[in-house]
Amino acid sequence: MAIDVMAILQDAFPDLDAAALAALAPLVRVHTYPPETVICQEGAYEDVFYLIVAGEVAITKQFAPGEERVLRYSGPGDFFGEMALMQDQPRSASVRTTRPTTLLEVDRDVFDHLMVSSPGLAWRIVRTTFDRLRANDQAALDDLRDAYTTLARLDQAKLDFIDIAAHELRTPLTVIQGYAEMLRQHPTAQDPVVGEIARGIIRGAERLHEIMGGMLDITKIDTEALNVTRAPVLLRSVLTELKHHFREVLDERRLSLDIEQIGDVPFIEADPSLIYKTFYQLLSNAIKYTPDGGAIRITAWLADVDGIGPAVAVAVEDSGVGIDPAHHALIFEKFYQVGTAAQHSSGKTTFKGGGPGLGLALVKGAVEAHGGMVWVESEGCDERRCPGSVFKVVLPLHAPDQG
Repeated sequence: MAIDVMAILQDAFPDLDAAALAALAPLVRVHTYPPETVICQEGAYEDVFYLIVAGEVAITKQFAPGEERVLRYSGPGDFFGEMALMQDQPRSASVRTTRPTTLLEVDRDVFDHLMVSSPGLAWRIVRTTFDRLRANDQAALDDLRDAYTTLARLDQAKLDFIDIAAHELRTPLTVIQGYAEMLRQHPTAQDPVVGEIARGIIRGAERLHEIMGGMLDITKIDTEALNVTRAPVLLRSVLTELKHHFREVLDERRLSLDIEQIGDVPFIEADPSLIYKTFYQLLSNAIKYTPDGGAIRITAWLADVDGIGPAVAVAVEDSGVGIDPAHHALIFEKFYQVGTAAQHSSGKTTFKGGGPGLGLALVKGAVEAHGGMVWVESEGCDERRCPGSVFKVVLPLHAPDQG
């Protein structure tokens, strides 16, 4: 089929006069491509501007590895390739034919001359380009909005499951604990083997009870239903009690734990249970990621913090494997785990022992419920050099609504 190049150019570029069209016509190439031909490749540098005469092309973009999306389909009279030429950048999208397609092709030097010699044409091309960018941005926003809605629903479904599972497990767990305690007190428990079995059941039940408590606390935090009961709390007493609680594992793994108070640290108005859980999780985390024979130090001092006012600051420092800076914010999200499952065990205080990934999320939620802040400082993760980590907590002396 014969193609009237002059007529096509006149329809496409009505801003050009007859002389300009006549000069342009010999510089244009006409090509027909079969279906599924890649005309432009995203990321590649090309020096050609294309005008569609007949057929159709799909313009696609790679948003993630293996995830290519169609931005739009273009047909006769439309053009593409102008953005890369105007910006002198690689192609921002790929273009492929969907059926036999005929294109007029113009090299960069000819395109640049057209843009300079015809302000009207240049303005029309620029306006079309911006319209496309705006449409692409709107499509991306719509995709993000849909993805956010889906994630919110999935997150709520996960919370609902956690809440139901934790409540449903309580009754059978209470039964197990009761019978295990009866077994421990039964005369047959005098036998070393039976006694150890009973103690093992009790330890496992206590661990399950602790995990379920954490699960319920997380659902309360996420639904903003966490009830903060204010009472005078002396952090020194809480930390000393925790040191006593972990004494056996500290001795077993030859870990030193020093608690240091700089100056006078007064009582804070806080929820005793949540404060205990907060530092329980931080200390448990320090034990978990510190190799045997390492050291843990907890330091507390009075501070005046911008946006908070008078507060108690606490640093929980360990000589453990450290945390890569890329994970510093993510580790406070529920269910987030650093490393692969193969690197984790089921023990809560064994070296690198795994857990449900709720501890630090609980810490963040409890601290923020008190109007405080928590963050981690670590230069990186290195199991040979062990640079360690420092978790820092700031808790206001008084309830936020009391100034």
